[in-house]
Amino acid sequence: MKIKEERTVLIVKPDGVKRGLVGEIIRRVEQRGLKVIGVKMVQADKKTIDQHLPKSQEWLTAVGNKSLEDYVKNKLDPEKYAGTTDPVKIGKMVREWLFEYWTSGPVVAVAIEGVHAIEMVRKIVGHTLPAKAEMGTIRGDFSVDSAILGNMEKRSVHNIVHASGNPQEAKNEINLWFSKKEIHDYSRAEEDIMF
Repeated sequence: MKIKEERTVLIVKPDGVKRGLVGEIIRRVEQRGLKVIGVKMVQADKKTIDQHLPKSQEWLTAVGNKSLEDYVKNKLDPEKYAGTTDPVKIGKMVREWLFEYWTSGPVVAVAIEGVHAIEMVRKIVGHTLPAKAEMGTIRGDFSVDSAILGNMEKRSVHNIVHASGNPQEAKNEINLWFSKKEIHDYSRAEEDIMF
């Protein structure tokens, strides 16, 4: 296991690109001591996003249940806003909203390498739901959107970035978003003093 060479993917979503946050986001990654080994801007299509997003029954159910919990917590009738109380149907709706969000403008895909890269990037970006993200994280500093507002408006939560959640996801996403020749091997100047 090459601990110094763990790889992950960070994607600046359309709202982050449109708000001019790409440089700030990459700065925070590099400032942490992580190495950018690939970067590109693309207009994602539905096929790519379909491969990127989970689609298992388990994932759809989990997403639907989170939405149902939000409706209950906010004393809203899911039947009125979602037209159903079936978590799988709600999960499928959310997945469709994600397609619309991810394809609404260009995204910037960033391949990152370094010690505990997956965990470190997740810390840098903050909680998936901006309202729960700590100040000092990308989502905590730059987003105020909430899941219940997204559900009520029948759209995805605008949370600026995506970060791979685990090693298998990171591997799949690197292969999806980058070709082998788009990944670069080099040494950062300070690597010998950092670890």
